[in-house]
Formats: sequence, C-alpha cells, structure tokens
Amino acid sequence: MFSLGIVGAGQFAGSFAKLWHLHPDVGDIRVTDLIPERAERLVADHQLTGTMASFEDMLDSDLDAVALFTQRWTHGPLAVRALRAGKDVYSAVPMAVTEAEIADIITAVEETGRIYMMGETSYYHPATVYAREQIACGAFGRMFYAEGDYVHDMDWGFYDAYRYSGGENWKSTASYPPLLYATHSIGGVLGAWQTHAVSVSAIGVPDQRGDGVFDREISRFDNDFSNATALFEVAGGGSFRTNEFRRVGYIGKESRFRFFGTEAVFEQLGSVSLWQDKKGEHDLTEHLHPTPTLSPDDPALAHVAPELRGAFASGTAPVHDRSRLPREFEHAPNGHEGSHHFLADDFAVAVTTRTPPALHAWTAARYTLPGIIAHQSARQGGARLPVPDHGDGPGTA
Repeated sequence: MFSLGIVGAGQFAGSFAKLWHLHPDVGDIRVTDLIPERAERLVADHQLTGTMASFEDMLDSDLDAVALFTQRWTHGPLAVRALRAGKDVYSAVPMAVTEAEIADIITAVEETGRIYMMGETSYYHPATVYAREQIACGAFGRMFYAEGDYVHDMDWGFYDAYRYSGGENWKSTASYPPLLYATHSIGGVLGAWQTHAVSVSAIGVPDQRGDGVFDREISRFDNDFSNATALFEVAGGGSFRTNEFRRVGYIGKESRFRFFGTEAVFEQLGSVSLWQDKKGEHDLTEHLHPTPTLSPDDPALAHVAPELRGAFASGTAPVHDRSRLPREFEHAPNGHEGSHHFLADDFAVAVTTRTPPALHAWTAARYTLPGIIAHQSARQGGARLPVPDHGDGPGTA
C-alpha cells in the first residue's frame, strides 16, 4: 500500500478522495489546501487520515505520492517540485500551461524514475473507448479525420466554480484561455487515434458579454477569447478539428466526438451515437450511455456546484470493461462519463507496480502541447504553427 497527499480540496478532489480511500492499494490519505477549513471538511467527509499545513510539508514528509487538484495554471511547477522530492504524481488537467513546463516534467520523470499521470477523463469517455477498439481492429480502414468538442457554457456552473476557487479576484482567472484547457477535446481524439499533432491553425473569438470576464484588462492571462476552434495536422497524414466553447447555447453532453475512416464513420453527438459503414447504419446510443449511479441531489455531491453535479453522477456504460476494477468500486460514485473509476485505479496500479500508466508524461504532453500552440496560433490570427513532440515515451523504440 502507498500513502497519498491530496493538494487542493476543491469541488473535484472529493470524487477521487472517495475512490482512493476505497482502493485496496492506497493507505493513508492526507489533505492540504490554502484554505485549511476546506481540507478539514474533505477529511471529515471521506474519513481520511488527516490534514497537513502545506504542500511544502507534504514534500518533506514520507508520503509516497501526491495528487494535484489545484488551480489549473499551477499544475506544471507543482508537479516538478513533487517529482524532484521523490513523490509519484497524479495531476488534474491540464499538465501545464507552457512548453517549458511540459519539458521540465518530462525531464523530471526521466531523471527521477517517478510515476507521473495526468487524469484526462476523455481517455475513458465511452465514445473514445469504442473508437479506440474499432481503430485497433482496423474497422475504420484508414483514419484520416476526426473531431472533438468540449462545449461548456460559462453560465452552466463555471461562474460558481471560478468564484469558489478564485476568491474576490475570480474574474481575472475566469478568463482562462479555452485552448489552454483543450485536453478534453484533444485527448478524446488522440486517446482513440494513436497519432499526434504536428501543426495547428486556430481561430479565437473575442468575447462580447461585457461582464469583466474574458476582458484583457482584467485577465491575468491577457485573454479575451471565450470560444476557439483549432485544426490540427497529424503525423502520418490526416487532420482533426477541436472546438473549445465557453459562450454557447448548449447544455447537453460536454464532450462529443466524430471519427472518419475510408471504410466507416463513427459519430457521438449530444443524444445519439451512430456507426456507419458501407453496409448501413447502427445505433450505438445505449452501448455508450453511462447509467447514472447517483441522483444529482445525492449528499455525496454536496461539494459540487448544482449545475455541475450531472457530470459527477454518471456510472459506466456497457462499452466499459469493469472487470479490471477493484470490487470496492462496485457501488462507489463515479463521474465524467464513467471515467473516474478507471483513472483512480490506473494511478493506484501504476504506483504499486512501478509501471507507467497509459496517461503518462509523454501522452499527457501530446494531449496538452497542441492546445498551448493552438492558443499561440489564435493570438497570431490563425498562423499555422508546428507542434513540438517529445516522443512516445517509455517502452517504445
């Protein structure tokens, strides 16, 4: 068993604290937060081991691993410090917000031999799981195009989330550039299509709401884009398009994917999923639909903003292989299209077996770097820019 420190006791941390508390490979779990009361509440809610005063105290302790659930632009530097302190690291998305931070994480993993994992939920999105299986067996023929959307209006829970995490200056951080949070859309595509982006051209849409969010004079990121679209070229030929929308008249499925091959097409949209080939059309909606395990009003979701509770209430879909999960997860809360159980287990197994998880540092870089370069492209009026690549990572030629 290994011991774990949770860094950041916000709305997202509770879902994973619960699962790691149940996991047979995880022992003591301690929590720290810049607001001590939040750490104390998380410990009490999930019967964890206790709190610690600071992140620095965790690094100086005998904890084996840390899980980062802090503000999204802080992940890169915190991950490097933890790796250098001899801790295995689980990080919420994104991996980092600059090219240099990503390179530093990869170097730290190489030099320390520690485990690093980015918890990208779209890797276990039912559509991604299904497309990954069909691509692996060649059912698409040659893949040449895909689409991934992360469509989440600010009014649908994000205002409250930013107020909760950002304090009195929350508007300065609510302007976070959409393309710096593109791992859900990019990861869902690349998590199925085993390739990587080599160039990108992107267009950003300046916001017009006028409420001080996405205002470059207020934004700590000098950002006024609330919506953005990026077109990526991939290695081996082909392309994929992603949308990151924060002002949109849509409150359905956040992440949606389409995959196009020479022999078949798969489309997972808001309320229907279809497989189409030269023989006809097949409705896959039920096969890819996660069965809710909790009511949005369940007390287990009290820490989550009401508009966001649906994302934390889902179970798994028939396409998911639950046979690999610990039995302790059988009736546990899940979330984000059934991904939480698999992500929590992936990290526990990786730390226990000392085997890099599927979402290791090199994969995380391939899901994160394209968005960083896409934002640069959008700031340059859509200029086509090369996307750096750090390679496949461990166990590859």
